[in-house]
Amino acid sequence: MGFLDSLKSMFATDVGQADSAYWLYVRSRRCKELIKTRVDLRNDLSQRDEGGYFTRKVLVGNSSRCFDRVEVTLIFDETRRLVDQQISGGEILTAEAYEAAQAADLRSSQFEETAETGSTDDENES
Repeated sequence: MGFLDSLKSMFATDVGQADSAYWLYVRSRRCKELIKTRVDLRNDLSQRDEGGYFTRKVLVGNSSRCFDRVEVTLIFDETRRLVDQQISGGEILTAEAYEAAQAADLRSSQFEETAETGSTDDENES
C-alpha cells in the first residue's frame, strides 16, 4: 500500500495550492466587454530586481464584434500579495462589480430578445 499512497499523494491537490490563484476582473474601455482571468501565483509571476514579483497580461475578450486589448500589470510583494496594479484599455472591477455587471448584461440581452420577437412571458403562457 505504500506505493499506492505515494502515487495518490503525487496527484492530490494540496490545500495551499488550491489558493494559489488571483482572479482579475476587467471591463474593456471601447466595447465595455467583461473579462475574467486567472493569475497563477506559482507560475505566472516573474521576479523583480527590486524585490517582489510582477506579471503582465494582455486580455482580449470573446466577443466576435470587438477585439479590444486590455493590458494589465500586477505587482506583488515577496509573499505574493498584490501591492499595485496598472491597466490600459479598460478598468479593473471588483468581483462584486463584475457579477453585477454580468447580471445587468444578461437582463438587457433578455430584454432585447423579447423586444425583437415582440412577445412577453405572459403572452407565451397563454
